[in-house]
Amino acid sequence: MQTKEEIKRSVFYYTTSSNELEEENRLLRETLSQLREELERFRSPALMLADVVDMIDKGAVIALPNGNKFLVQVSNGAKNLVPGETVLVEQKNLTVIEKVASSKYFNVERFVIMEKPNVSWSEIGGLDAQMQEIKEVIELPLNNPEIFKKVGIQPPKGILLHGSPGTGKTLLAKAVANSTNSTFIEIVGSELVQKFIGEGAKLVKEIFQLAREKAPSIVFIDELDALAAKRVDLGTSGEREVQRTFMQFLAEIDGFKPLANVKIIGCTNRLDILDPAVIRPGRLDRLIEVPLPDDKGLKEIFKIHTEEMTLDRKIKIDALLKKMKGFSGAEVRAVCTEAGYFAIRKNRTKVTQHDFLCAIDKVKNEEEGSDEFTQMFG
Repeated sequence: MQTKEEIKRSVFYYTTSSNELEEENRLLRETLSQLREELERFRSPALMLADVVDMIDKGAVIALPNGNKFLVQVSNGAKNLVPGETVLVEQKNLTVIEKVASSKYFNVERFVIMEKPNVSWSEIGGLDAQMQEIKEVIELPLNNPEIFKKVGIQPPKGILLHGSPGTGKTLLAKAVANSTNSTFIEIVGSELVQKFIGEGAKLVKEIFQLAREKAPSIVFIDELDALAAKRVDLGTSGEREVQRTFMQFLAEIDGFKPLANVKIIGCTNRLDILDPAVIRPGRLDRLIEVPLPDDKGLKEIFKIHTEEMTLDRKIKIDALLKKMKGFSGAEVRAVCTEAGYFAIRKNRTKVTQHDFLCAIDKVKNEEEGSDEFTQMFG
């Protein structure tokens, strides 16, 4: 027969065990509930992304990534929709479930280089006429729009810089962005053409939206010919996607006001293949050629790039400039850099005439090799 103390210990043991079992049972129920929710998520169909085109009564006209449009119902969780928003839709009947922020769908900043340039007009040589024209077309409307209103004229929405590679087109764009304290948004034309249908056009739309948000801003489009080449009737899906993106680009340009604080600068080495639609009046209608520097320009560029270099007193600059005739600004800069390396290899701090001559020969040989490669494989 159990004593009183033994009975107390037995009751305490069973009570403790019961509490432990109840706690364990609670944890098991929670785990089971979580597993059921996870299983339900796995079983539920994926939602599609679509763009709202228009609102009609209580329904919405949406556009799918493949370009098809549908009039669909809107759930209570996605009220107050406006055209242009991105939404999640159910796959079976395309009912709008909820709104999605555009940045969650397309991180546009991955496709652009956005900066506040520190390039000044004094760092550019041999392009006085081009600088003056850019100041009139881009800088003046951004800094002093009132003067255009008083005169009663509309400045161009943007410009097109064209010419050989390395002549300073990007520098000009960065310098005007710096002089107007504008955000410089740089895009490569080939990056705008995306893999899936409709994505390129949406990317263009969001880039220009970003430009408006960061205004005053300058949108610089390098290799514009990759996007805006003359249209051909090939009928392939790739060609159609390029054309779709190009048409969105033109629509964005048309949507800008001439005196708005966003300007567009296009850049190309192949003016001859551009579609006339992009350079017609009202778009990028101010064409500015950026040529190879003349003798005076070469001297100015050489002076800019050697300003901080330690040069030997016996250097004959005119002789060096004569050997560099036909060089672009980028090639002159390369010559100065290579000359510095030749001096470093000889453990010298002064750059001599011989260093520059060796550097000129090296840059010339590299350029000739590049031309041969282009002829063989380009």
